[in-house]
Amino acid sequence: MTQVADPRAAARRAAGPATAPLAAASPRVHHWIDGRPVAAASGRSGPVYDPASGRIAREVGFASVEEVDAAVAAARAAFPAWRAMSLSRRTEILFRIRNLVEAHRRELAALITAEHGKVVSDAQGEVARGLENIEFATGIAHLLKGDFSEQASTGVDVYQIRQPLGVVAGITPFNFPAMVPMWMFANAIACGNTFVLKPSEKDPSASLYIAELLREAGLPDGVFNVVQGDRVAVDRILEHPDIEAVSFVGSTPIARYVYEHATAAGKRCQALGGAKNHMIVLPDADLEMAADAAISAGYGSAGERCMAIATVVAVGDVADRLVEAIEARLPKVKIGPGGDPSSEMGPLVTRQHRDRVASYLDSAAAQGARVVADGRSHPLYREEGFFLGVSLIDAVTPEMDCYRDEIFGPVLTVVRVPAYADAVKLVNDNPYGNGTAIFTRDGGAARQFQFEVKAGMVGVNVPIPVPVAYYSFGGWKASLFGDSHMYGPEGIQFYTRAKVVTSRWPDPRTSEIDLGFPRTR
Repeated sequence: MTQVADPRAAARRAAGPATAPLAAASPRVHHWIDGRPVAAASGRSGPVYDPASGRIAREVGFASVEEVDAAVAAARAAFPAWRAMSLSRRTEILFRIRNLVEAHRRELAALITAEHGKVVSDAQGEVARGLENIEFATGIAHLLKGDFSEQASTGVDVYQIRQPLGVVAGITPFNFPAMVPMWMFANAIACGNTFVLKPSEKDPSASLYIAELLREAGLPDGVFNVVQGDRVAVDRILEHPDIEAVSFVGSTPIARYVYEHATAAGKRCQALGGAKNHMIVLPDADLEMAADAAISAGYGSAGERCMAIATVVAVGDVADRLVEAIEARLPKVKIGPGGDPSSEMGPLVTRQHRDRVASYLDSAAAQGARVVADGRSHPLYREEGFFLGVSLIDAVTPEMDCYRDEIFGPVLTVVRVPAYADAVKLVNDNPYGNGTAIFTRDGGAARQFQFEVKAGMVGVNVPIPVPVAYYSFGGWKASLFGDSHMYGPEGIQFYTRAKVVTSRWPDPRTSEIDLGFPRTR
């Protein structure tokens, strides 16, 4: 395969992979603009915590409007050459990116654990799922193949091609600081766009390490840029005239804000919002398997997943036995610092978020639910870190705050309903429609459920039905703003626009004037 003619990239590859990433070594987290780290000059910054200890680990500089403009200018300048680069050369770079991320997955996972708090196994799983999206993007030469119709009319051929948009941006959440950026930038740059990433200010270092690896792989300067920051950076991205499209993942109120402002500025936008994922357990289900699944999907990553199971819907007489089975498993969940290999669940990302999550235990009890397990009784809750033990609330009704709100923490709620139809109605009436699951041994019930449930992602005896990279991710209702889901085939469509070419090469001697409306002949 042809090598990329870029002496700077060749020199970087010859130097070998970085062993001490800048992202981990610096006490201050910078931007990444035009292929190099750039210190924030706005004078504004925020703390980045170690959630396990509660201490400030480093500071992140917040971008000014001018710094966002500099990143966009770098991306705009890099676009013509990157867009014109052959698919074979782009593919070669993507393969190198894939290999470098694979080679440094442990370092990347360590950064995630240090700043987000999730345990090592979970952080490594995040990197692995993100890597799937880069692997999907390495097939870009196939994915961008268009359509061709020969002789659509006499002597006329018609074909469709897909071309990149230009400069595109991604605004990503704290709960997946590596995976969600990979959802976005892999397809975006594969299609020939240049990219500006605004990661969460709570755990920003993974984005810089990714930038280092992309440079190491030979990605031309300016194709991938990172601006750290807060609402100032977000608002400038949404209004910037040179940004063609914005991808966003976060809470529903902010997703709605991003979508409305981006589209008002004439941009494409896909904005993934919040969730309230239900796991329906029918009376014929294997209760031991269902209880294991509820624990895994409810408390993994301390519940800070948009696809976490927040509510178990117990149908009929299964409820008492199911709650007892879940409760019996709770003491076995090992809670501790994310860096401890024996930990199964780590702390939450900030103290403010931990305290907000814990407040639902009080409101649930006040509103008539039964708190089966209160995570505030865990010894680590009283330490300096941002820990909350696993919590379980039974006898929850749809009017309660713990059901209506997206808690986004290790609090599992149980709603009891008399029949299957009531369970489906509960899911369909909920304003969110991200994901859902059903546990049953009845194939007919499972098929009926996937047919009639109003959610974008459905699991059958699978509690977290996150699609593989060659499908697309996204919910329904208030869980998605925009027309396309993220990554996979719909991601390719989002980051390109179609162009249809009608081509005719006639004999000049047959040319004539015809004022009639064109028609096939």
